[in-house]
Amino acid sequence: MSKHDTPINPARRRFLLGGTQAAVAGALLGGGLGMLSSPRALAATPMPQDLIPFDGAHQAGIITPQQKHSYFAAFDLDTEQRADVIALLKRWTAAARRLSRGQTALPLSGKIDAAPEDGGDSIGLSTGKLTLTFGFGPGLFSKNGVDRYGLASRRPAAFVDLPKFNGDQLVPERSGGDLSIQACADDPQVAFHAVRQLAALAQGVASLRWAQTGFASAPADGSTGRNLMGFKDGTNNPSTKDPALMKEFVWVGDEGGWMKNGSYVVVRRIRIALEHWDRSELGFQQEVVGRYKDNGAPLGQKNEFEAMKLDATDKDGNTIIPDSAHSRVASPQENGGSRILRRAYSYNDGSSFTAERWPPWHQGIEYDAGLFFIAYQRDPRSGFIRINKTVAARDMMNQYTTHVASAIFACPPGTDGKGYIGEPLFAGL
Repeated sequence: MSKHDTPINPARRRFLLGGTQAAVAGALLGGGLGMLSSPRALAATPMPQDLIPFDGAHQAGIITPQQKHSYFAAFDLDTEQRADVIALLKRWTAAARRLSRGQTALPLSGKIDAAPEDGGDSIGLSTGKLTLTFGFGPGLFSKNGVDRYGLASRRPAAFVDLPKFNGDQLVPERSGGDLSIQACADDPQVAFHAVRQLAALAQGVASLRWAQTGFASAPADGSTGRNLMGFKDGTNNPSTKDPALMKEFVWVGDEGGWMKNGSYVVVRRIRIALEHWDRSELGFQQEVVGRYKDNGAPLGQKNEFEAMKLDATDKDGNTIIPDSAHSRVASPQENGGSRILRRAYSYNDGSSFTAERWPPWHQGIEYDAGLFFIAYQRDPRSGFIRINKTVAARDMMNQYTTHVASAIFACPPGTDGKGYIGEPLFAGL
């Protein structure tokens, strides 16, 4: 036997194997940035414009310019201990700060005999302008009549349960939730990675109830994006650049107590009968929406952002914008001045068997696609609830859409860089 054939001691073999595996892992996952035992080296180093701070007076992801992708998840709380909830919110806050900076959710240990503290699938990627927005569902305050955490008396008056609206066909398993996380980013992998890591940190305290992905493609010229029906979406939104409008319609004021500077979010999964819509005449589509499909202008007008002339009539005395047009029935003029901040995303979940609600009553395999409606507001009673009662009763678009999931969450104010999300709710308890 030559000196090159000398047997390697088993312990030495394990040491060398471990070293080789770590080196390979460092090369593959870190792209040459370092070993797994060096979280700082593994963390992505995005350009400054890719970073949106997690901390601030308000949570990020509400008036932040809309990113291209969303991953929204709702959770059920499994614990009966308030201390467990607080500990989870602290873990989530610390991890969210790291993720927003392009780091792993927790520092990586590099121990090969333990599961990694982060899945690692976003290492080396830009943050993609990641934002993480947290919400509290009604079940945090009481569930099935039980005040589990001593918080029932702190539920704000504005945080009401959503009523059943005309035409609702809600699936309970895809509705509600005690806690929520919305991750938004320009990279879908970054958004999913963030929620996945936060869900792992909730093990034993909260479990995933439902999740929904979404996408919103913006035109290259910066104009208003379009939904799956082909129409511009969000034209009537109050401007997020106007602090007065945000204060009036989005941010909770002194009346909210611990919710001051927060906002209430309503989410609705709205399935659209796209096959039916695509067979409808262009003229009828425009009457349904109340706007021209090409440029988004109100019917009878020329520019997208012109104020709608709801009293305008044609030569026969008929209103140019039909009484049941979506843009009319959802407008502030028809709802006592109510406005909400829509931050919706389209979704496409493949296909499934569907029975259409309206003629031609088609049944069969159709696209399982539509709009994941997301709306922030100062008070749901004067915001979404008021508007949607009108929409559910009068909107001509209802013949193409079905609301199949629903939830409401109280999104608390932002953090100061030291505290945790929702800390004012638990203060003094």
